Amino acid sequence: MPGGIGGAELIVIFLVILIFFGANKIPELARGIGQGMNEFKKASNNLKNEIEKGKQGLSTSPPKKEEPTKKQKEEAIENKQEKSNEN
Repeated sequence: MPGGIGGAELIVIFLVILIFFGANKIPELARGIGQGMNEFKKASNNLKNEIEKGKQGLSTSPPKKEEPTKKQKEEAIENKQEKSNEN
């Protein structure tokens, strides 16, 4: 089927739609289709933005591991000593 849909086919499709839905419903259908396409486009753009944010987050260096303070080291040693004294 070379060439796709031609002018005659489009006219037949339009007439079938006009018969099924009537002249009053066609603007409502077109409006609904337009709103649906708009929502799809917004969702697509949001998804693209989230993916880009994720890529940027991965490209940054990983957070540095914090070294324990002297007080934390002393508390850890005391906890180990207490556990060894309990056994």
